[in-house]
Amino acid sequence: MPPRTVMSTAAATAAVLALGVTLLAAAPQSGAAAAEPAPVTDYCQGQCDDILPPGQNGNATLVEILGNKAFGTHPAHSDDQIDRYDGLVAGHTALTDQKLTDFFNDASFGVPKDRVESVVSPRDDVTITRDKATGVPHIKGTTRYGTEFGAGYAAGQDRLWLMDLFRHIGRGQLTSFAGGALANQGLEQQFWPQAPYTEADLEAQVAYIRTHEGPRGEQAMADAQAYVDGINAYRDKSKNGRYFPGEYVLTGKIDAITNVGGIEPFELTDLISIASVVGGQFGGGGGGEVQAALSLLSAQQKYGVAEGTKVWESFRQRNDPEAVLTVHDGTAFPYAGKPDKARGTALPDAGSVTAEPLVFDRTGSAGTDHKAPVKAPANLRKAQGIYDDGVIPEGSLPGSGSGAQKRGMSNALLVSGKHTASGNPIAVFGPQTGYFAPQLMMLQELQGPGISARGVSFAGVGMYVQMGRGQDYAWSATSAGQDITDTYAVELCEPDGSAPTKDSTHYRYRGTCTAMETLERTNSWKPTVADSTAEGSYRMQVRRTHYGVVTHRATVGGKPVAYTSLRSTYGHEADSIIGFQMFNDSDLVKDAASFQRAASNIDYAFNWFYADSRTAAYYNSGMNPVRAAGVDPALPVKAERAYEWKDFDPAANTAAYTSFAEHPNSSGQDYYVSWNNKQAEGYSAAGFGLGAVHRGDLLDDRVAKLVAEGGVTRASLTRAMAEAGVTDLRGEQLLPELLKVIRSRPVTDPELNGVVQQLESWRAAGSQRRENGSGSHAYAHADAVRVMDAWWPRLVEAEFRPGLGDDLYRELTAALATDESPAASHGASGAHSGSAFQYGWWGFVDKDLRKVLGQPVEGPLGRTYCGGGDLGGCRDALLASLKEAAAQPATQVYPGDDTCKAGDQWCADAIVHRALGGISQKTIHWQNRPTYQQVVEFPAHR
Repeated sequence: MPPRTVMSTAAATAAVLALGVTLLAAAPQSGAAAAEPAPVTDYCQGQCDDILPPGQNGNATLVEILGNKAFGTHPAHSDDQIDRYDGLVAGHTALTDQKLTDFFNDASFGVPKDRVESVVSPRDDVTITRDKATGVPHIKGTTRYGTEFGAGYAAGQDRLWLMDLFRHIGRGQLTSFAGGALANQGLEQQFWPQAPYTEADLEAQVAYIRTHEGPRGEQAMADAQAYVDGINAYRDKSKNGRYFPGEYVLTGKIDAITNVGGIEPFELTDLISIASVVGGQFGGGGGGEVQAALSLLSAQQKYGVAEGTKVWESFRQRNDPEAVLTVHDGTAFPYAGKPDKARGTALPDAGSVTAEPLVFDRTGSAGTDHKAPVKAPANLRKAQGIYDDGVIPEGSLPGSGSGAQKRGMSNALLVSGKHTASGNPIAVFGPQTGYFAPQLMMLQELQGPGISARGVSFAGVGMYVQMGRGQDYAWSATSAGQDITDTYAVELCEPDGSAPTKDSTHYRYRGTCTAMETLERTNSWKPTVADSTAEGSYRMQVRRTHYGVVTHRATVGGKPVAYTSLRSTYGHEADSIIGFQMFNDSDLVKDAASFQRAASNIDYAFNWFYADSRTAAYYNSGMNPVRAAGVDPALPVKAERAYEWKDFDPAANTAAYTSFAEHPNSSGQDYYVSWNNKQAEGYSAAGFGLGAVHRGDLLDDRVAKLVAEGGVTRASLTRAMAEAGVTDLRGEQLLPELLKVIRSRPVTDPELNGVVQQLESWRAAGSQRRENGSGSHAYAHADAVRVMDAWWPRLVEAEFRPGLGDDLYRELTAALATDESPAASHGASGAHSGSAFQYGWWGFVDKDLRKVLGQPVEGPLGRTYCGGGDLGGCRDALLASLKEAAAQPATQVYPGDDTCKAGDQWCADAIVHRALGGISQKTIHWQNRPTYQQVVEFPAHR
């Protein structure tokens, strides 16, 4: 297990956060005991840049919200990074190192005197200096407590409302707090069952850090308490000064005239709640074994057990030999593989699976979108109904909505100094976290005793910079998604010995009939100015066992069971605080090796990347449980002691974990790319979709070419990222094979041949989804893009459904959606979210078509499907589906939504910063790119 402390448990990138619990001691008074920190040397020397649209300022008073609704005005620094971010689409082709700051912020430490906009000292041991260009807080403390207090105070200044939202989302209380809009109901129903806790559970997690993490745990708790104290200081000051966020008025929390009402104080347990949301979004991995079992059963039913299992495994692609890899030097890291002979697998009986009910006792508008608008005062009417569609539109957060099981996003490109013009490593990297106004993250610089960093932190857990730069190094992360979640089948029983049913609420635990624990959350709401949803209420209920939370009921071999989900990080949402603390400590992180050791203290599933002036490096973090021999992690397993994780202790949800060396890691490789692709050979995929074609190929092909040419610069690596970010994966990787099949004989239909020629021209031009002129809001090759968007789902169905049959095709598409184009309303984060092409049948289509064409295929599918394996039959199927697609008008391909008119192709793709508060932002050009991004090249080192 990671060499952390007594017992390794970690938490989330979000987890990143949470810590302390009982207050170590009274907060030190300002000025207490610590010398002025030594002057900080910035070894990046002006070669570190970053960007986080739309802007730093995420708070808006009521007056500012009303001004935005009436006149389109924006508070200072709420939108001053959006144009530079958007501008890279048109500007990347002519990008030079000197032009980088046209599209990025200067991420140097400190603020020159002539660029200071404001200086605030909430205590006499800390100053918060904001720069004129962006308003980013540069926090400098003479004491550790003061530094962290300043971080909390600045977080209050920039994200008070957002932090309040997320602590209530984490607790499953969003509707009671912000209104009963249907999307709010859906969001809390998605997130709370993933991390349902009592207040005692939250307090226990805080206590765990203190009792298991030694001096660093004690320090983390002190830092967390100081951070919370800073938030509460700003909360009180803004309330008394009447410059608090206006959303508190619009949701009925505070009276605009009398100032009666309040903002609930923040507590350490709130940080745990926020951490559970962030970790659930970006740091989870595995799960979904019930759906996997259903698709396996369907394959076995169609082909027989042996052949069906072979076919299913070919689609599951646990270790596809053609998958793009982050560690590509041949080093293998075996984990979560398919056992030679599986033991304890618990497949359900056909037709027996039912989902565990969650919502009970609905009243009023619960489960509906019924509105009952209040009579708003005249001066508030411009803002009436701003949350009628929810504070966060359903599906906008990764880990919510129809793609709830999908987590991911973020990319990284790093090149070793051997291949750069300067001889120093270069990195272009960042987390891809969706687009919101304000963003979920916020920029900050922290300088104080034991802390020296600039970068981003998730709002509400920003005691430390979570991704950013130190004095002579920078780091970032992508979601890794390896398997840290298993599904167990617990045998149901009745305490009186009678025959159990699927509805039984007791289960056998190590021979004893044990009661499931019932966790409940009752929410109610009334209409407000912000949310017109009519009065309503409901109760959410989950059942918890020693093997996790119940998700489904079924029978196995005729016996009733409950399927449960056991995540290794459950109950440890904040343990990763230690790793983040280390990242910010320049006395600890001095090189790639020390960074990797620090990263091993992050227990959520992340890929960590590091660059200094000498080395580029990589480490995969995660609380990877050591499974019992013979257990197949891809399928449900019996809840018996023989199949438990090694050294499993259900009381604390701890176990034995894989060692530091067993995690994929590398230092000094020629280059690294990551776009949520496969980490290394042998590191088994936790779900479907890591195959021969992946969006990581868009990066890998470009960076490999740069490395082969040599002389890589910050600008050339940024260009590679930006070009990949406007490229259609299907057009670049799959269209050549599709065209080979189609052109295997002449296309005699003149109209259809014209469509094929349009696709050929688009492919020759780079398969990009990009304006034909800056600001035109119209794509070059618009018809070809429209045809591809209409054709892809049709061609996948035409290629695979006849051979797979309706049932197996349905189950496999439930496990992995066929498409995730920029215009799709489904996927990991819904429509208008930037991220695209992460999940789809790209690899299946590629392998199948190459087989039809007679080309070599490593790790082929179990059967050849297109045209039954016949080239002519495949061609006919593709042309028929292409003809259908070409006839579909743009108004049907892009049906329109609350942002776009039907048929508006550019808008259907475009990025929308979803308003989490009262300030809206303009729509910008689609980019498949990190939300927060760094471009770094350190020329020197300590």
